[in-house]
Amino acid sequence: MFKKILIANRGEIACRVIRTARRMGIATVAVYSEADADALHVELADEAVLLGAAPSRESYLVADKIIAAAKQTGAEAIHPGYGFLSENEAFARRVEEEGLVFIGPKHHSIAAMGDKIASKKLAGEAKVSTIPGWNDAIETPEHAVQIARDIGYPVMIKASAGGGGKGLRVAHNDKEAHEGYSSCRNEAKASFGDDRVFIEKYVLEPRHIEIQVLGDAHGSVIYLNERECSIQRRHQKVIEEAPSPFISDATRRAMGEQAVALAKAVKYQSAGTVEFVVGKDQDFYFLEMNTRLQVEHPVTECITGVDLVELMIRVAAGEPLPLVQADVKRDGWAMECRINAEDPFRNFLPSTGRLVRYLPPPATMRAAEPMPTDGGVRVDTGVYEGGEIPMYYDSMIAKLIVHGRDRHEAIARMREALNAFVIRGISSNIPFQAALLAHPKFVAGDFNTGFIAEHWPKGFRAEDVPHEDPNFLVAMAAGAYRRYLDRAAGISGQLEGHGVRIGRDFVAAVRGEGGRNRYLPLTIDVEGATRVEIAGREYALKASWHFGGIRAHGTCNGRPFAAQLERHGLWIRVDHNGLRIDVQLMTARAAELLAKMPFKAPPDLSRFLLSPMPGLLADVVVQPGQKVVAGEKLAVIEAMKMENILTAAQDGTVKEVLARKGESLAVDQPILAFQ
Repeated sequence: MFKKILIANRGEIACRVIRTARRMGIATVAVYSEADADALHVELADEAVLLGAAPSRESYLVADKIIAAAKQTGAEAIHPGYGFLSENEAFARRVEEEGLVFIGPKHHSIAAMGDKIASKKLAGEAKVSTIPGWNDAIETPEHAVQIARDIGYPVMIKASAGGGGKGLRVAHNDKEAHEGYSSCRNEAKASFGDDRVFIEKYVLEPRHIEIQVLGDAHGSVIYLNERECSIQRRHQKVIEEAPSPFISDATRRAMGEQAVALAKAVKYQSAGTVEFVVGKDQDFYFLEMNTRLQVEHPVTECITGVDLVELMIRVAAGEPLPLVQADVKRDGWAMECRINAEDPFRNFLPSTGRLVRYLPPPATMRAAEPMPTDGGVRVDTGVYEGGEIPMYYDSMIAKLIVHGRDRHEAIARMREALNAFVIRGISSNIPFQAALLAHPKFVAGDFNTGFIAEHWPKGFRAEDVPHEDPNFLVAMAAGAYRRYLDRAAGISGQLEGHGVRIGRDFVAAVRGEGGRNRYLPLTIDVEGATRVEIAGREYALKASWHFGGIRAHGTCNGRPFAAQLERHGLWIRVDHNGLRIDVQLMTARAAELLAKMPFKAPPDLSRFLLSPMPGLLADVVVQPGQKVVAGEKLAVIEAMKMENILTAAQDGTVKEVLARKGESLAVDQPILAFQ
């Protein structure tokens, strides 16, 4: 077994590998960029080596620096994690040539599966079900149209070297096929340096289901069941679960056996994933093979009890797999939510900056540790309170994983865990995750890869967050307000007869847009529990919340809950099940006067182009005095691997350029002023 390994990655996956290595008695080496000097993975590792500047092309993507770091520290093997160089055939080969061990598949397996056209041919030869299509490079848009007609619309046009949703178009007619071919080639060349594209049949009501495989150097390959990854936004997974609520045991077995056949065909050694698209009749077709550990691997670990990272390390060290197919378990239900630094109410734009508060829900499961018999909550993360979310890398803050006896329990446990997940200083997608988990069709398991686009076609808005009882949040605010009053009443030295008097009748003002507040009369009594009555309904609250805190645990009418409360001036902010409200408690007379107060509208900023997110101003393409028309490109902002093009909302003339190319921008920072 190895004595020391280097992790060629960052963030939560680097921390995840370090924890397993530590349990195995293996020393670890972290690598980091200048932006990650204070990162958690650097702190957790036994040693750390600086690679270079913040951009990944100058640090995490420089193979020479990573191999030099391994040799410098005496590491015997390199674990690539996922992303960066994890599926780079040249890097894997170079590691082997330098006398080190690549903790992943052999370079020839990566090469065989890394090209989507070649991999589909190999899949066909291995008798794996493949989607009808044209798997050779297509040279002209006219040829693309002819192929699409022969296959039958709709079709998918995909980049051979693509991934992450880049270089992919769906065409429903000749015009879309012609245009999609050209744009797909251009995007593929810019993103991957390879403009080859292919075309395949688009499966209606498709689900994205993948099979986890594991192979060793002795010819043994097994599959560890499936993961349901159909909840996606712009081809990026949002929620993953295992098992799938859709497929039958017969389909599961057939998919697993085909995945094993493909892995054996390329002499696969290590953990890998064979991805399938599954139609509404459970007809399934091979999509691609990911020759690395997947982001969503924890859900497989939860239902099988297998530490995939440990087995990757053992296989790389030459050990045989310690289990056969008959040993693979499928216990309970696991679910993972990706907690990302993005603002769901601003079209999911990246959100970078300092984590002013970071308090994950209490974890009862941990990576590289045995599973509790009754399941629980696990948080895989690479951040900490006070740390920075830099603009240079992906937006993931953490992976929140739960395990329950069945899907119903897993969903309930995930909703409570999201309620208890405190993040301040940056925005996160937690409200969107909460809305997804509450959607009746998701709860019923009735969804496909188009679920998010279908149900939120115009983006996600605050009013899209469902809640079975919004007045519960008002009751929570009222309970907190009563605690403030009790504290004020208990202050010593108050003049007799003039101390704080606490009544029981109040009005809650729930803040609304444009000063249109909602007013709710209520009563508060303290008899054992704090009892709040609103609109004839009583809420008996017992909570562990404290002054200055945010997270609250307790019961309401005997049912457990987790929520978040914090005071902002006279207002109390409450978060629960994705819904956020601001509440101010007062007397009936004060509420009457507040309702008469004029609303001060925010200033009109329509004559400015504002940065919609924090990021790097990559380009400004207009000059003072230049006339622009609606839709014309004005500037480009880069953040978290995303390029965002800002365009003119209407015709106008540029008066002044207020930010320079290369400048780091804050949210709502003015870039241009118009006349």
